[in-house]
Amino acid sequence: MTLDKNFLWGGATAANQAEGGVLESGRKLSNIDVLPCGEDRKKVALGELEMLDWQDGYYYPAKEAIDMYHRYMEDIQLFAEMGFKVYRMSLSWSRIFPNGDDAEPNEEGLAFYEGIFKELRKHQIEPLVTIAHFDVPIHLIKAYGGWKNRQLIEFYTRYAETVLKRYKGLVKYWLTINEINILLHQPFVGGGIIFKEGENQEEIKYQAAHHQLVASALATKIAHEVDSKNQVGCMLAGGSHYPYTCRPEDYQEAINRDREGYFFIDVQARGKYPNYALKKLAREGLNIVMEAGDEEILAASPVDFVTFSYYCSRTVSAHSEDYEQSTGNIFASIKNKNLPSTEWGWQIDPLGLRNSLNQLYDRYQKPLFIVENGLGAIDRPDDNGYVEDEYRIDYLRKHIQAFKDAVEIDGVELLGYTTWGCIDLVAASTGQMSKRYGFIYVDRDDEGNGTLERSKKKSFYWYQQVIETNGENLSSKNLNVGK
Repeated sequence: MTLDKNFLWGGATAANQAEGGVLESGRKLSNIDVLPCGEDRKKVALGELEMLDWQDGYYYPAKEAIDMYHRYMEDIQLFAEMGFKVYRMSLSWSRIFPNGDDAEPNEEGLAFYEGIFKELRKHQIEPLVTIAHFDVPIHLIKAYGGWKNRQLIEFYTRYAETVLKRYKGLVKYWLTINEINILLHQPFVGGGIIFKEGENQEEIKYQAAHHQLVASALATKIAHEVDSKNQVGCMLAGGSHYPYTCRPEDYQEAINRDREGYFFIDVQARGKYPNYALKKLAREGLNIVMEAGDEEILAASPVDFVTFSYYCSRTVSAHSEDYEQSTGNIFASIKNKNLPSTEWGWQIDPLGLRNSLNQLYDRYQKPLFIVENGLGAIDRPDDNGYVEDEYRIDYLRKHIQAFKDAVEIDGVELLGYTTWGCIDLVAASTGQMSKRYGFIYVDRDDEGNGTLERSKKKSFYWYQQVIETNGENLSSKNLNVGK
């Protein structure tokens, strides 16, 4: 077996990390727009520090990002040159519904994305579109409290129905909500949630999760009604948990931690709350309000395929000992001494990707799609902007071989693969530009200085070769590198 000849190779970005143009053409602020660089970024992301507008003394990298808003034609041309079959991107909710609860959409925003989709189609690139990628209009946070409020289901489904109808025939592959399980770990990022003193934070997070799950099911239903050709997926921040030792308690802890994320996908892929989740809610006294008809909505519209991000595996223990912790990821993890780490402390585990694919496929028996995978690293360009990024090639080569093994040896059904940050963009976790993932270098630093000019890295030519050979040639030797 080899990869299917129609395997979807490509790359991925998000509106809030790439577009910029934040207040142009009617767009208004969204939650990620107000995440500053620096030490307060984490507090804002966690919902512990309220920051709902730009404040003096802070740098907000999303404000201009890499200016894809004005440069998307140039960027798509570069994607086409690499041979992309698919481009995963997201829409900005507040570019289409500036306040989130507007009665009518913003035509300039709709026209902007229509232009992108037509340009992609011109180059025979399939759009894979995330409707909400860490994206809640600020007005919905100020007026309603973000996803903790059930009214967001109505606003989200109005938004979803608008874009599904407008882009019928231009977009076939849709994702409802990006990395939906991040809501539990960064509530402001995942749900626009800011906690008040004395609130039951766990109950609020799971109530918001219920609202998102109902909204996702409704969007899936609408997508299938609008166009029977539409394929709708869910999206998990993936990466399996390993037990630190072979003690049974550590193994059980790994299962429990995996279930934190699987809970969301179990509902989206199977159409109902799993028993372990219902038991957890009851055991912890979390009173989640479910209205009449919610269970029927979830059951009626499971997703067509399952997507996930994979950067690293994680290691956990049931015992609170003085373990060395890995750094750089929002998921707590004990440092696995069997694995190397990136410059940001993310542990590199290609076999973990194969394991995750098998776990997900065994669990859901639905087609899978890896929609984020990549290496964040410091790049040092020469005078022409060229980067000899063999370290990135090595990371991606090993992960591609791992998912090929999952397909060819294990029989996993895999639709495609989009590397994260195919062009350098603002890092979601830190807000830095210096944490680069792309095949395309963007002249921009962590303080917002630079020309924003684009240039090709060595990995650009390597990935071009990978796509051209449908993953058969993963070597970086004898590359035709046209600097």
